[in-house]
Amino acid sequence: MPPPPTRERCYRHPDVETGVHCTRCGRPICPDCMIPAPVGHQCPECVADARREYRQGPGRQIAAANLKATPVTKLLTLAIAIGYGWELIVSGDPSALLLGPDPLGLFQAGGAFAPAIAGGQWWRLVTAIFLHAGLIHLGMNALVLWIFGNALEREIGRLPMLAVFLATGIFASAASYLFSPIGGVGVGASGAIFGVVGAFVTYNYLRRHNPLAGAQLRSAVTLLVLNLVIGFSVPAIDWRAHLGGLIAGLVLGYAVDPSRPPAVRRAMTVGGVLLVLGVAIAMTAIRTAQIQGDPTILI
Repeated sequence: MPPPPTRERCYRHPDVETGVHCTRCGRPICPDCMIPAPVGHQCPECVADARREYRQGPGRQIAAANLKATPVTKLLTLAIAIGYGWELIVSGDPSALLLGPDPLGLFQAGGAFAPAIAGGQWWRLVTAIFLHAGLIHLGMNALVLWIFGNALEREIGRLPMLAVFLATGIFASAASYLFSPIGGVGVGASGAIFGVVGAFVTYNYLRRHNPLAGAQLRSAVTLLVLNLVIGFSVPAIDWRAHLGGLIAGLVLGYAVDPSRPPAVRRAMTVGGVLLVLGVAIAMTAIRTAQIQGDPTILI
């Protein structure tokens, strides 16, 4: 007489008998542990292993491909929105949602403040680009960045667009640091956005005989003139950063022009970015030496 069949028990729940096995590892599993698979059922451990293998293999490749396909203008717009959220968290003031944090909150979040920069916190020249003094400030900058950033990125590509934004933003921060009176906390992506519009102007100026490029050039120049007039008229607006970003953008617009052979264009792009950053470093060093050499400047 044959022996009675062995009663298997779920490997995760030893008190539960089962006749089902994981199709991946073969271990017995109960209904609570059964996860539907393309063929049969799998146990939770095997499903977790499969997901981990996917994330480390095809999943990572797909995520990387999606990131590469995402317009950098979209990522930059998201970055300044995240920066606004960060400054609200740091300030700890729920009422600051509309008008933004007070100067102390902006400073704590990473705003540009001359004495701190002179004391070695040079990174504030970068972090200040992603902070804003209120929702209106953020919304206006995001709108202009979205319009001109996407238009420029379609013509010059993702990495050159990112280089233009960051390099001109740093140059604008350095120009403000060097030429502005010692005082408040500086924040905003306006200098970088003026840089993007400046590069857009140069791009279209080089093609000004094309009717579409000529129209885009006139529109961009009109916007620039209007904003510069407003900047010179309103004391709270840092026109020095705007003008600095614009100048750097005009230069980089020529450097990143896509009409050149690839090797020449890469060299021109790298050279243009290094030139802009080099001048920004020089301006920062000059102002820092002035402040450190004459502490009465801070009074």
